[in-house]
Amino acid sequence: MPNNTDLENAHRTIEREICALREMEENLGESLSAALDLMQNCKGRVIVTGMGKSGHVGRKIAATLASTGTPSFFIHPAEASHGDLGMVTDDDVVIAISNGGESKELSDIITYCKRHDIGLIAITKNPESTLGKISDLVLKLPDNGEACPLGLAPTSSTTATLVMGDILAVDLMERKGFSETDYKQRHPGGKLGAILRKVSDIMHTGDEMPLIGEDAIMQDALITMSAKMLGCVGIIDKEGKLTGIITDGDLRRWMSPNLITEKVSKVMTRNPKTITPDMLAVEAVKVMNNTGRGITNLFVLENEKPVGIIHIHDCLRIGAA
Repeated sequence: MPNNTDLENAHRTIEREICALREMEENLGESLSAALDLMQNCKGRVIVTGMGKSGHVGRKIAATLASTGTPSFFIHPAEASHGDLGMVTDDDVVIAISNGGESKELSDIITYCKRHDIGLIAITKNPESTLGKISDLVLKLPDNGEACPLGLAPTSSTTATLVMGDILAVDLMERKGFSETDYKQRHPGGKLGAILRKVSDIMHTGDEMPLIGEDAIMQDALITMSAKMLGCVGIIDKEGKLTGIITDGDLRRWMSPNLITEKVSKVMTRNPKTITPDMLAVEAVKVMNNTGRGITNLFVLENEKPVGIIHIHDCLRIGAA
């Protein structure tokens, strides 16, 4: 049985953090658009810095920006004071995070930004703080306390900072027209990369495609199927358009002593399921699974002509099935 006190504390924490986000939402103003303009027009990188919990959240913000089309990285303010300031160029924009705006560890990187006229965006709850006053723009965090029962541990403030970073990343994605293809290029690994792989990325092309003409006989089809080892052969007309397919299943259904002399046009399945190169591999798997027959191959067509073929094993290999 759940502990009622635990549930009450959990609900209270959630509500306090929601209230913080609502306050932040109400205070979003012109500074947000100005900050986005500065970041979008940046010729270099967006550099994020912060100390303590703000730094931990800052690392995530930098990672999110970098993966969504805005070159970005995190600099620890202490390391910045010991040489890493050399990573910051005049073409960069710096986002400095400090809930109260008085983190003394930020002083060197702030001074460096002002000396070299580097755009400086503050994320803080106090626009009148040292950081707030010296920055070019301030993105204001809520100032209604922490969810921590002591009111000390960064909880609501770090959640709000994280969401502010997401706001910046998502808005920049919208502004730049960041696409699924762009996202895939930055996430080639893991399940996410597999989900975003296109049919054109995995299909067999050229001589790897098992194709024969409509006037061929089944002996030709069997030789082609054996040579290409994809378990099927596509039938094309004189214009190179796909008119049918012969699979291992068709062979079993038509098995007879005279099979090898039959015309492929007699044995083939007409109007087979096909896909296009720009479809996602996971969509191709759905097409295979939704035919009711559990097909394992799909020809890829452009203007009714085969440009490739995929096998279910290709989808399994990349983790899309």
